[in-house]
Amino acid sequence: MRDESRVIRIGPQDVEGAAAMHRRCSVHTLWSRYHRAMGDPRSYLRTLLARPGSVHLAVRRTSGDIVAVAHLMPDRQNAEAALLVEDDWQNSGLGSRLLRGLGAQAVRGGWKEVYGLILPGDERIPVILRHASVPVRRLSEGGVTTVWAETDRIATALRLR
Repeated sequence: MRDESRVIRIGPQDVEGAAAMHRRCSVHTLWSRYHRAMGDPRSYLRTLLARPGSVHLAVRRTSGDIVAVAHLMPDRQNAEAALLVEDDWQNSGLGSRLLRGLGAQAVRGGWKEVYGLILPGDERIPVILRHASVPVRRLSEGGVTTVWAETDRIATALRLR
């Protein structure tokens, strides 16, 4: 990593910092995360960060800038995981750090499985998953791949580290 950074929990009080990070992301990066064009990030981050039962993590640099965010959103017995890493910070291990953090939160939250959506051509998430040491199953429908990991297996993998 280029400087000391910390993984922290964030919430509605962090909208401005998260919005600033979103504005530094390319259209392609935002599309990979949200699967559609997005307007002013403040308009959707307020709702996202206040969603009941969700867990939101971020990587904050010593400067105070947020450079990556991760979300774990309840979906009945399961939870959807989503990552967004600012373009300049991709390929630096932040996505893997956040994924481990989400995995720990999923174990604590008691969800059965965690899943994420991958769009065609998005090579970053499969790379992160290869580093995760957690077996995943994949289901492809209509060009979108959903990857699933059992929370029990996440717990086992986290204990090994």
